[in-house]
Amino acid sequence: MGSKLRGAMGIVSVLSLVLCTFINVGYAQESTTLVPAIITFGDSVVDVGNNDYLPTIFKADYPPYGRDFANQKPTGRFCNGKLATDITAETLGFTTYPAPYLSPQASGNNLLLGVNFASAASGYYDKTAISYHAITLTQQLVYYKEYQSKLAKVAGSKKAASIIKDALYIVSFGSSDFVQNYYINPLLNKVYTPDQYSSFLVSIFTSFIKDLHKLGARRIGVTSLPPMGCLPATITLFGFGNNGCVSRINSDAQGFNKKINAAASQLQKQLSSLKLAIFDIYTPLLDLVINPAKNGNDPTALIFYDHFACDAKIINRGRGIKIGSKRFVESRRGCCGTGTVETTSFLCNPKSFGTCSNATNYVFWDSVHPSQEANQVLADALIVQGISLIG
Repeated sequence: MGSKLRGAMGIVSVLSLVLCTFINVGYAQESTTLVPAIITFGDSVVDVGNNDYLPTIFKADYPPYGRDFANQKPTGRFCNGKLATDITAETLGFTTYPAPYLSPQASGNNLLLGVNFASAASGYYDKTAISYHAITLTQQLVYYKEYQSKLAKVAGSKKAASIIKDALYIVSFGSSDFVQNYYINPLLNKVYTPDQYSSFLVSIFTSFIKDLHKLGARRIGVTSLPPMGCLPATITLFGFGNNGCVSRINSDAQGFNKKINAAASQLQKQLSSLKLAIFDIYTPLLDLVINPAKNGNDPTALIFYDHFACDAKIINRGRGIKIGSKRFVESRRGCCGTGTVETTSFLCNPKSFGTCSNATNYVFWDSVHPSQEANQVLADALIVQGISLIG
């Protein structure tokens, strides 16, 4: 444990030094954030409320969703509290989260902070989103073009161009393409192997990144697929009574992740001005699921923020992590209801029987989405993996 901790401290020290240097000479001279804006595309893992405004069953604008968020009110986030991207935004110095694009808050000076286009049940494949009345990837890109025009009116064309260029872009698709489409759709799974379907999705990913680059994006972080076979809902639906992760589905996720990493490497060779990182969420989430008692608030997390105190005004947001204060207890079911099938209003709602009283003990909030506590672990991993995007 000692050597592992010292190794983590070393990584964090280097990371902190880079960030402090960036603060002293870069954008943060004029701002309290390490990037001017955060612009997000994706699905339910990063949706902050766009689906509240859509005629879809995939909504999270009612209790118990959001019960541990600010003011204990649901916002449309598929979580009891903060998403990993919310925590990442705080770490980068943001005190206000970029608004969901369909909300009234996505207007005026709020646009300077970026915006969120993500929609629960969306995917790389447009037909995934269409099936659930979510915002397709194609439409999210259309909205992004609209956003650029609105931003120019608010900030002026020169400043808007600078924001677009220096913003951090987060892309998180793929899980819905498999769990809510491929695995339950014989028109796909009887025609294409998982490997063929992955290649198809990665081809869409490649085109999307090229389109974003043409429109000015230069710093893009893309999440890998999680260990989909370990999601409680997946175990319930495809585990045939076993309580363990579904290995074939995890293998599909690993196959996709290899392809998207290879595609990202090719894109960086083709586009010299592009900074592109694939965030590995498969490994940290799998570790949480398999070893819940060994994970939780890690002492390295406290060190991480102490090192960030190179300029407390800018970096220290006072999350107050306690050394070794908590470990996860449950990783096979979510907190909401029975935790085995619950998601959306059908089963995870105020009347759901069995909802836990303390979600911090759980890796999953509902049967698909991580709890705020798990998102904390994922966010810490994202920051370390994404340092190249903000340096």
